Amino acid sequence: MPVKMSPVTGATKAGDERRALRRALIERRLALADAECARLSAIVCQHLRQRFPELAGWRVAFCWPVHNEPDLRPLISAWRAAGAPGFCALLPVVVAAGAPLAFRAWTPHSRLAADRYGIPTPADGDFLTPQALLMPLNAFDAAGYRLGYGGGFFDRTLAALKPAPLAIGVGFELARVASVVPEAHDVRLDAIVTEAGVFR
Repeated sequence: MPVKMSPVTGATKAGDERRALRRALIERRLALADAECARLSAIVCQHLRQRFPELAGWRVAFCWPVHNEPDLRPLISAWRAAGAPGFCALLPVVVAAGAPLAFRAWTPHSRLAADRYGIPTPADGDFLTPQALLMPLNAFDAAGYRLGYGGGFFDRTLAALKPAPLAIGVGFELARVASVVPEAHDVRLDAIVTEAGVFR
């Protein structure tokens, strides 16, 4: 199917659909009460722990929760406390616009600084390569595609990392849609985890 372009701006119809979808679903997530967001996050963490036990010994990148995204910090802290050889928690670092993300180790004692988007990120430390990425999503579909915030950082990162990490989207069922209207650069995830379970 040919991509439809706006005669005035040159914007794609698909791009307009994705922006509208992103706005609507972020607003829906922001409407969650704090207690409900915490409850759903705990269930997501439980599914990750039960269905991906190998992650307890891997270098796992996760994202600091913003805008009512699932809070994975309790799970990450539990894996740290378990002390399995090889486990390391990583947070993404935006090094430049248009570049893949880099990753630094995180512990509760790490010095954090807000990045250009206001998200806490490790202020120093060596860059490490994750074996698994736990990525928040604003929308997802049954084909395994996610809709993020529109910067393309995770898609560029997944395309650049070799060997490819295990790519897991984490979100809530309210983000499930028929299609995120994927674009050519979108990378399909290996699995998606919500409070309803794990979908591969």
